[in-house]
Amino acid sequence: MNIRLAASLCLAASAASIASAPAYAQLSSNATVYASGLESPRGLKFDRDGDLYVAEAGTGGTISTVGSCAQVPAPIGSYLGGSTGRISKLDKSGNRTTVASGFPSTVDAQGDLQGVADIAFLNGTLYAVTGGGGCSHGNASSPNIIARVDIKSGSWNAIANLSQFLQSHPAAYPNLADFEPDGVFYSLIAYDNRLYTVEPNHGQLFSTSASGNLREELDISKQQGHIVPTSVAVNDGKFYIGNLGLFPITPDSSKVMSFNTGACPWPFLFGFGCGDELQKLRLSGSRAGFTTVVAVDFGPDGLLYALELSAAIGFPTPGDGKVVRLNRAGDIEDVATGLSVPTGMTFGPDGYLYVSNFGAAPTGQILRISVH
Repeated sequence: MNIRLAASLCLAASAASIASAPAYAQLSSNATVYASGLESPRGLKFDRDGDLYVAEAGTGGTISTVGSCAQVPAPIGSYLGGSTGRISKLDKSGNRTTVASGFPSTVDAQGDLQGVADIAFLNGTLYAVTGGGGCSHGNASSPNIIARVDIKSGSWNAIANLSQFLQSHPAAYPNLADFEPDGVFYSLIAYDNRLYTVEPNHGQLFSTSASGNLREELDISKQQGHIVPTSVAVNDGKFYIGNLGLFPITPDSSKVMSFNTGACPWPFLFGFGCGDELQKLRLSGSRAGFTTVVAVDFGPDGLLYALELSAAIGFPTPGDGKVVRLNRAGDIEDVATGLSVPTGMTFGPDGYLYVSNFGAAPTGQILRISVH
């Protein structure tokens, strides 16, 4: 059965397939386990003190909203919702503590999980984006949001209702076969005093201020069609977005695209500013040859790194994930191999790369990878 990955990201063949796979496929020698016991770990970021924060999708729930609102089409839907999403902190020894909990989490008909998708620090404050909220995910009273998190008390509050904004700003070319009414937001970064998040199923990039002023920055579906964009990074003022692609996997068919802000024609001559459409991002470059990209980032060496969910043909297989980079000669080279459905990555202040591994399993882990 050719299941499209876009709706729930299908971050593993299923939790059962991971459980039945050989314990910990052989990692490359530059990768070691930094921490274990994470509940479907996704995006991760360091704070100013060098502690690592991890978004966790959670374990889903038992609440069904079938009959009360639009549902995600089978075989992915319907979902069962709950409030098991959380954010953890890992100290410099890899010891875990819960920072905040009670975020919307959901599990689809195939066992795949969505919850807290990613986190980011903006002006020293922690923010989170959720992908498991909204009525279509079994969480009627908990939409997908960007939340401000108090890391001292563990309390959090929504600053932006993403489910609502997504529905009032539809993509030009959504894929109706696996349409997620509330979206499955995945990546979150802070840049130029705003937070940017990617929605893969609809194919859009949104941003918000700390006060919750939402805007659509880019409709990727309008420019690229349904390619399932997952991740965003910024380097030298240019946005870089990686895409997952569709299942079954075709190796080397994903890409990393670069976008610039569109030019504003003669604003001073005519005395007018740019309209919203003119200010939106425009494609400025594209590098193909990647496979199932779920994260992009720039290393301390200035090179572009990409995290690949599963690099082999077919469907995601534990042990086929990898980290690659675009070297100075313009070639894509392996950095770390043997990963099992990895879902997020970030560079630490120590220059090492930290990766969420077994990101679709209730017993996920964080890897520490040397990129030298």
